[in-house]
Amino acid sequence: MKIQNFKFHETGLNRFFGPLEAKIMNILWNGSEMTIKDVQQKLAEEKTTNFNTVMTVINRLAEKGILHKRSEGRASLYRPVLTREQFLEAQSKELTNELLEEFGSLAVSHMLDALEEVDQELLEKLEEKIKELKKET
Repeated sequence: MKIQNFKFHETGLNRFFGPLEAKIMNILWNGSEMTIKDVQQKLAEEKTTNFNTVMTVINRLAEKGILHKRSEGRASLYRPVLTREQFLEAQSKELTNELLEEFGSLAVSHMLDALEEVDQELLEKLEEKIKELKKET
């Protein structure tokens, strides 16, 4: 699942989602399967949100393949398709691949420049990955 509109000027989940989408995803990642009403009630703890608005956003997330929808009687239950960690991993991998495809060695160079103040453990992981890639070629 590829998020179409990555927002560089935002932070966290707001880079991938609109503000309400991000709040809904956080609620669902922190809970279990929920109905639209359950999500609306959780949102209401911070700010009252119209049921139809919540329903529209949740159904759009399901249409995009981000949420799984399951019927139970007359109710529909929703849950994220991926865990938060799996989602962030997939999105960061997609973004990295796009940067490399578009900018090639410039992207790698800028990534390395960003590692100037990196911790030793991350640097060791990078060195190990480079060794593995050299063995494969």
